[in-house]
Amino acid sequence: MASRQHRSPAPTSFTPARRVQHFGPTVFAEFTALANQHGAVNLGQGFPDFPAPAFIKEAAREAIAQDRNQYTRSAGHPSLVQALAHVYAPLFRRLLDPLTNFVVTAGATEAIFATMQALLDPGDQVILIEPFYDSYPASVTMAGGEPIYVPLRPQDGAAQATEWALDLDELAQAFTERTRLLVLNTPHNPVGKVFNREELTAIARLVQEHDVLVLSDEVYEWMVYDGVEHVRIASLPGMWERTITLGSAGKTFSVTGWKIGWAIAPPHLAKAILMAHQWIPFCVATPLQEAVAQAFEQAPEEGYFDWLSAMYQAKRDRLIRVLEETGFVPTAPQGSYFVVADTRQLDVPETALDASEPRDVAVCRWLTTEVGVAAIPPSAFYSPEHKHLAQHLARFCFCKTDSVLDEAAQRLTDKLL
Repeated sequence: MASRQHRSPAPTSFTPARRVQHFGPTVFAEFTALANQHGAVNLGQGFPDFPAPAFIKEAAREAIAQDRNQYTRSAGHPSLVQALAHVYAPLFRRLLDPLTNFVVTAGATEAIFATMQALLDPGDQVILIEPFYDSYPASVTMAGGEPIYVPLRPQDGAAQATEWALDLDELAQAFTERTRLLVLNTPHNPVGKVFNREELTAIARLVQEHDVLVLSDEVYEWMVYDGVEHVRIASLPGMWERTITLGSAGKTFSVTGWKIGWAIAPPHLAKAILMAHQWIPFCVATPLQEAVAQAFEQAPEEGYFDWLSAMYQAKRDRLIRVLEETGFVPTAPQGSYFVVADTRQLDVPETALDASEPRDVAVCRWLTTEVGVAAIPPSAFYSPEHKHLAQHLARFCFCKTDSVLDEAAQRLTDKLL
């Protein structure tokens, strides 16, 4: 009998779903790989390279040793939501119910995704303020929504994040009958702007006038400098019932790899987010949630939040000083751990400027490969029609050890002076 021939199935054409066809590797993946290839000091990707606080690491070890290793409540481990309610109640000036006002998510990025899945119908519009965290438009698109972009605009030679302003007339014109949601990021990544009470009141007036919801990404809430007040938009009159506020253990306790975030919202919005979240990860790591709960209880005793702000402010000042000395014009952030800097005064070789790509991409590529210090081109955080606003900018992060910042300073000094 002849042996049976095994034939491969006939080739078929394949295209991804339309919602993901235009996605490519993130700018962070691209420039981290480039930094690794050229041995550059990586001031691009924004994660701390120093140890997390000892008290949160010990809490995680204890939680695992105590066998808190199984599924927990989908909306959040009981001890964590109780700790969050205790921390945030005075900040929002209201009692918070641990069981109905919180959804613990796989990082704040999943909270963004789950919120879009929960609140958007196909064709709904979402107002995004540029530059944006690059997860925002992707999450809107994957939920079938349409991003509408309104940029922050810096004054010429802006030296402070306060000099980046939102044109309220331009913002007002962005609202339509299809507007469902506005995304606010304060303290802002990458500009470092902390929206003041007057700005937030104006935004609140517009969203109430148009009956729009707000997603307020406040993951850098504990990193605010120079005595600036961080105002939570949900605490303003008429805003609690229409606002989802996001927080992050990764940013708060320098444990970005733990992926513990949370959404704080009135019960009707929190329930909607939970309905989406339960089908995404269902729940997030139980022992790490327990550790974050313990960390929030211990942090005030350790003076942790004051230390965190002071530590980052010193690193901010250190980076700004060397950027100024080497020809950049940095914008001093009021919050977050990023600095955007104008590169027009740098002597960038003409051969490094490729007309086929945005100037900021070419300059950051040159900084990474030739100067040895990696930065991120901010045009990645703009819509196509507004990418030109970032052509002279580079984004640096300062959530690094002093030795890394010193090495970056030495390379910038050696190559640019």
